[in-house]
Amino acid sequence: MVSSVFDLFKIGVGPSSSHTMGPMTAAARFVEGLAASGALDRVGRAQARLYGSLALTGKGHATDRAVILGLSGKHPDNLCPDEAEAIIATVRDEGAISLAGIRAVPFVEDRDLLFLQRERLPHHSNGMHFAAFDADGAEIAAATYYSVGGGAIVDEATIARNAPPEGGWDLPFDYHSGEELLAIADREGLSIAAIAYANERAALPEAEIVTRLDAIAAAMSACIDRGIRAEGILPGGLKVKRRAPALHTLLTERAERALSDPLTVLDWVNLWALAVNEENAAGGRVVTAPTNGAAGIVPAVLRYYQRFTPTASDDGVRAFLLTAAAIGSLFKENASISGAEVGCQGEVGVACSMAAAGLTAALGGTPQQIENAAEIGMEHNLGLTCDPVGGLVQVPCIERNAVGAVKALEASRLALIGDGTHRVSLDQVIETMRKTGLDMNERYKETSLGGLAVNVVEC
Repeated sequence: MVSSVFDLFKIGVGPSSSHTMGPMTAAARFVEGLAASGALDRVGRAQARLYGSLALTGKGHATDRAVILGLSGKHPDNLCPDEAEAIIATVRDEGAISLAGIRAVPFVEDRDLLFLQRERLPHHSNGMHFAAFDADGAEIAAATYYSVGGGAIVDEATIARNAPPEGGWDLPFDYHSGEELLAIADREGLSIAAIAYANERAALPEAEIVTRLDAIAAAMSACIDRGIRAEGILPGGLKVKRRAPALHTLLTERAERALSDPLTVLDWVNLWALAVNEENAAGGRVVTAPTNGAAGIVPAVLRYYQRFTPTASDDGVRAFLLTAAAIGSLFKENASISGAEVGCQGEVGVACSMAAAGLTAALGGTPQQIENAAEIGMEHNLGLTCDPVGGLVQVPCIERNAVGAVKALEASRLALIGDGTHRVSLDQVIETMRKTGLDMNERYKETSLGGLAVNVVEC
């Protein structure tokens, strides 16, 4: 199914779309369902059970906090970080939670928020089960959800009845592969951005599309600026120091360096990616692009377009985002954007591919050149594992975004010096990525049981 640009780019909070935003949304949906059915008044206790990757890296990814906030009725798209801190502190100090912000019940984390690290639910590694009980301990309601990447969730009831995913829409241009997307562009004489825009028009008026695209771009820019200003040590115990402020100072104080070192441009791209992912690691406000763990790549490449290309314009920014989303949709449908499912190739790899395609579009590339850029961006991220040290979205995640952003620039430049013809297609790379994810050992899929997550600790 073709995904909307506003499904792939969502404003939320860090540090993880699948481990923070997804569980928060699921918990909120569960208690809102209780309220809507009239059952909330009978609830005496609520419990959340987390499985698989959610359990293994949940505390490092703030899943415990996310569930508490969701049960309190909060959603990631409108959550104030300062408000979140107050809610968490109150729940933990008082041993009680206000379900949906309405019904106060006892809440003891050791009993009511369980991390079942040795168990996994059948459909996805990011599984969670919520249950509500009356004062006598009898179960009133229960629901199982899966966080499938990018903050999206699906409930087990939907899976059981084989229903289509949420957000289905009637499209003027329906495509399920890069080949089909290029065929539409050729047949209709449209750019990939124009195809994506026409699909958005099936659900939204033109003015709202433009407003929302501009809001996404503004949120990405604001996140960069916050990350540049914020100093200190990131939370979680690894004692990782924020580097963006010092790098920004260095670049601004030594502006003349750019005259003798043309690669200074890459320092700026590194800065912008680091700034976003340091904000994400701190639980700040970010744009899922297409995930939080890979949230720095698209904003960094987009700002490169805005600051370092002479033809930059607002229309170019919108074309960038629309094109990037069209490419991201292909990965989401035909492979995965979940690190717990296919490793970091599904996060940083997909973000690199999306950013490369978006930049190529903004610079006037043809649909064939855009498809080539997207293919290059993923081809050189195939097999990338997800092995966060300490279960935190810090090492290697923050630096990996900087490297991914520079790779996206290279992919775009390589595509633009060609005519769009190339030996390996985007569809072939997506299928390779999917199969590589299936073959990848579970230790390297956001569990912190292998790779750097093990060896750094041992050293």
